[in-house]
Amino acid sequence: MSTISDFRRIALSLEGAEESSHMGSPDFRVGGRIFATLAAQKQGYGNLMLTPEQQAEFVAEAPHVFVPVAGGWGRNGATHVLLSEASEDLLEGALRTAWRLRLEKNAHTKRPKTAAKRQSR
Repeated sequence: MSTISDFRRIALSLEGAEESSHMGSPDFRVGGRIFATLAAQKQGYGNLMLTPEQQAEFVAEAPHVFVPVAGGWGRNGATHVLLSEASEDLLEGALRTAWRLRLEKNAHTKRPKTAAKRQSR
């Protein structure tokens, strides 16, 4: 069984992670981009920003813990994790997966400074 405090502690233990806020809800970012939120904490969920493929793997492995977020966000990989059903190890692995995905996306979207300067001329 995990709690909101566990979610926050684990998320912030990941290298470069920071807590911020989006639309009045706590979120967790690396490189300025969100990898997890507590937008549904009143319902007992943390939220992870995964790929649809990663989401499908987590849901298949533990359907009592992981649930796609309703609507388009869920179809794009946003995933609820039911904290009361998640062991700390499972929660840490899921948060680490979302964090790693964001790091990879950040690396692919950054341009070298010299290229950015050349293009602005």
